[in-house]
Amino acid sequence: MRRRRRQQAGQIFKSAGWWYIRFYDTRVIKGEVKRARIAKQVVPTQGITKAKAKELAKPLLAAINQPVQKPETIVMLSDFVEGVYLPRMQQQRRPSTYTGYRDIWEDHIRPRCRGLWLRDVRTCDVQQILDDIARPDELSRNSLRHVKSSLSGIFKFAKQQGYFDGENPARDTAIPPAREAEETYAYSLEEIAQILAVLPEPAATIFAVAAFTGARRGEVCGLLWENYRDESIHIERSVWHGRITEPKTRKSKGAIPVIAPLAKRLEFHRARMGNPLFGPMFPNDAGKPTDLNNVLNRVILPTLNRCALCDEPRKSHMLADHEFQRNTDLPEWHGWHAARRGLGTNLYRLGVPEKTIQAILRHANVSTTSTYYIKTAAADTQAAMAKLETEILGNKWAMDVVPPQTATVQ
Repeated sequence: MRRRRRQQAGQIFKSAGWWYIRFYDTRVIKGEVKRARIAKQVVPTQGITKAKAKELAKPLLAAINQPVQKPETIVMLSDFVEGVYLPRMQQQRRPSTYTGYRDIWEDHIRPRCRGLWLRDVRTCDVQQILDDIARPDELSRNSLRHVKSSLSGIFKFAKQQGYFDGENPARDTAIPPAREAEETYAYSLEEIAQILAVLPEPAATIFAVAAFTGARRGEVCGLLWENYRDESIHIERSVWHGRITEPKTRKSKGAIPVIAPLAKRLEFHRARMGNPLFGPMFPNDAGKPTDLNNVLNRVILPTLNRCALCDEPRKSHMLADHEFQRNTDLPEWHGWHAARRGLGTNLYRLGVPEKTIQAILRHANVSTTSTYYIKTAAADTQAAMAKLETEILGNKWAMDVVPPQTATVQ
């Protein structure tokens, strides 16, 4: 005969202006299922009798007396994330995506969720975490959106695995007031030409591939000579910190036509390597794909960030007898992704339709292309208004502006 579970009545007590209910609950503590004595706030004491507080605590006790979750799923939020969620994400997501999840958790969420049991988290708890992250004014609104999305993903997965019931507590939270993200950058054709003119090989060819194909950093790193065929570069893989993965999305796989100037550079680069037919397009000394971070730190930045007085790179300028003054005649570095944005922006300035640019950049939808990868320069807006002026002046209905007559006040 099955033994009936004992029903708890709980103990109501008052502390610091609140009515509390004390009871026993089964939870996972330090990896073991244990019976623990718990106290929870019920309601402020003002105007509330002990009997009324006990009545208000009944739904909470009902959930304890008739649990819907297995005892082994009653865990701390931090234990769930580090023991269940992150290990699963490491298995299912790209290494770069998993690293982003892990960094958001370790840098922003974990320090602010100590003492929170996963089952008990409410919307107000998640809102408190977001508000607390926003206070130092270190993150932009976009970054806070990423934090909220990460929290939402944690609770969604917890529901799927039976660790959490009810509505996702991140859903109805609001992004706190925060500074807007800085505008992202796109290299112009003029800047690309300036950078290519000063970079040594093979860094120049690597940058040219990024600027004239729009391939992502990991995709450039992962290129093989067998991917260069039929006058196109075929994006088939990506390399991130030495790990070979699929491209970012299914749509990311595709062929990008190679323009003649880039084809010429690639042929010179192939000839310098001994005309290989297979293997990494940009190998390191060990024959493996070159880490583009190394190319940036060892070649690109020392080339572009030089002193106007002595021509020494910033990194080796510490022993100089004068203060470093960057040579402003040299182009500035704005990141690898600025080359990808540059391709979208430069194509748009040349009159290429957004849908075609979307196909070249291999985006899943055209809104991503138009919102984040097409930048409007001041010169573009001036040219647009000049076109409007020409159109108006060229029409018969356009008349010179005549000052209105001043009415005489009687």
